[in-house]
Amino acid sequence: AAAAGGWRAGCARRRRRRGRAEEEEDDDEEGEGGPGTEAVLRRLREARDDLLNSGFWAASAGAVRAPLSGPAEPPARCVCYGLGRFGRCPAARYQLAFLLLLLDELRVPPARCALFDPAFSAREAAALRALGLCLLPENEEGKHGIEGAATLFYMVHCGKALYNNLLWSNWSPAALSKLVIIGNSFRGIEERLLSRILERDYSYIAKVLKGVEEVALPSHPRYLDTFNDTSVHWFPLDKLQELSPEVWDFVEEPMYQDCEDLEIIRKGE
Repeated sequence: AAAAGGWRAGCARRRRRRGRAEEEEDDDEEGEGGPGTEAVLRRLREARDDLLNSGFWAASAGAVRAPLSGPAEPPARCVCYGLGRFGRCPAARYQLAFLLLLLDELRVPPARCALFDPAFSAREAAALRALGLCLLPENEEGKHGIEGAATLFYMVHCGKALYNNLLWSNWSPAALSKLVIIGNSFRGIEERLLSRILERDYSYIAKVLKGVEEVALPSHPRYLDTFNDTSVHWFPLDKLQELSPEVWDFVEEPMYQDCEDLEIIRKGE
């Protein structure tokens, strides 16, 4: 069984690049085990080896460790949203391989990492379980409270509403200071959106911008589409406490009635 950590047994040689037809043919092999799941785990090991051999993981380690350079508490658990179809999509597979390296680096047991994506196939769910990871039972729309435990949220290329919902669910200095987000750059979101749209539709992102620290993952020519615009975010308690008290008074749940381009799959859809 490929139990927790079993994915590390990498292949001895690089495999030839597979064509789209082969990728889709393998993806039709659904089920809770058998060759379909083994094929996913094999490709995942290859993606891990590529990340290590390219130097991208080594270059990223500094950004990963940045939140731990101060008094921040190291994450004890992890939540991953929006990974995508890693059984057929190479970018999603590299993102999952990066996550597993991340868990090793931060010494978070796989059993303490929960994932959700409504697109996961049965075969992909089986592969995640074989790795010792957990699956969240329902679509939380990003509304996941940390419940007092330092938590890493891995949310590469997720929609803005997911980040906004996550912040709302942990809207206090005490909770946010225990939270680390790896996902789309908050600075980039601020630069790309009109301020009135940001404040109207994603008010919790807008309000926390002065209380967040951010370090970008390094750019690498092989992974420009996979990890572009991705940063590590954390929320130092002293910076949060410097924000105006009024910032913390408004805790209305985001509804997005006026949002024209909501990048999120709602619960029940």
